[in-house]
Amino acid sequence: MKEIGIGVIGAGYMGKAHSVAMAAVGAVFKINLRPVLEMICTTSPEGAAARAREFGFKRSTSDWRDLVNDLKVNAIIIASPQETHREIALAAFATGKPVFCEKPLGNSIQDARDLTRAAEQSGLPNMVGFNYIRTPASQLAREIVQSGEIGDITYFRGEHTEDFLADPRAPANWRTDGRPNGNMGDLAPHIINGALALSGPIRSVVADIEIVHKTRPTENGPRAVTNDDQAHMLCRFENGAMGSLFISRIATGRKMGYAYDIYGTKGAIRFDGEDQNALHLYRMDGRSDRLGFTKILTGPEHPDYKAFCLGPGHGTGYQDQIIIEARDFLLAIETGRAVWPTFRDGLRVSETIEAAFLSQQERRWVELTEISGR
Repeated sequence: MKEIGIGVIGAGYMGKAHSVAMAAVGAVFKINLRPVLEMICTTSPEGAAARAREFGFKRSTSDWRDLVNDLKVNAIIIASPQETHREIALAAFATGKPVFCEKPLGNSIQDARDLTRAAEQSGLPNMVGFNYIRTPASQLAREIVQSGEIGDITYFRGEHTEDFLADPRAPANWRTDGRPNGNMGDLAPHIINGALALSGPIRSVVADIEIVHKTRPTENGPRAVTNDDQAHMLCRFENGAMGSLFISRIATGRKMGYAYDIYGTKGAIRFDGEDQNALHLYRMDGRSDRLGFTKILTGPEHPDYKAFCLGPGHGTGYQDQIIIEARDFLLAIETGRAVWPTFRDGLRVSETIEAAFLSQQERRWVELTEISGR
């Protein structure tokens, strides 16, 4: 078993999740690379040192350049704000180190293009953090779709809905300022990635994007909200299927509304992230008086479940999704083969978001080829 030094940039919510995942992945999965928590970076020396002690890193720094250039750091995880992704990832590739980057891939569509080009020119392993699609239930849904069990896909309905800004009295914060931090930059990438994974490439979109709560309170009075609260997108997939996506950070009552319905010519699938260990499957065959959705509780026979638990229906959780990502990143490094989702897959998500904003601006359907040039 070979050790690999891991450097994590960012020690907030996702930085902690990735640190915990790298500490646990060797015990959960049988892997040939054993990660070593070598260095963590955050904005102050004192804060970085505290997080290193808390998460179990050997060393810490407040300068990401020190981490990227450190000889004992062999792979980089970027869990810092998206405006930092481009510079850090480009530097990491230049030093010959694999990169795992949290979504969205960059601060703009141009960032996503530049990072994808650099990743592919480097030939190094690269991945983007889309964790929700990695639940055993959603992995099972992909298997069912790809096997043709529910026939040809005719319609995909997806949503990512939460309510952390549903209250108009909630104060302004970094999430309410600037396009990349809005609903379309925060929640939309997850369900767009899910739609691409489950129904294939999107051909065209038309979108309606809005700010519902125009101002938010601050100590100094109301502050204008400069990014979107919710969005609705209609889309047409390259396989001919129709689709709709609803994304909202003000969906009152929704806590983890990563959900989808997939309709096919032979059956259908339903999934809701608030019940992430269940998948609902409908098959058209059988007696007419017995037809209906069957609730499948995930268990050891389903993808990646057995590594966490031997009991069917006992379930996996959010942190387990991140551990699965860690396994996949290490597998890509070990084998030198791309593991989905790569930076190219992250770019396709960014292109879809860019097409949605162009549709909103020009009030029309937008072909994805207008954005990608393909």
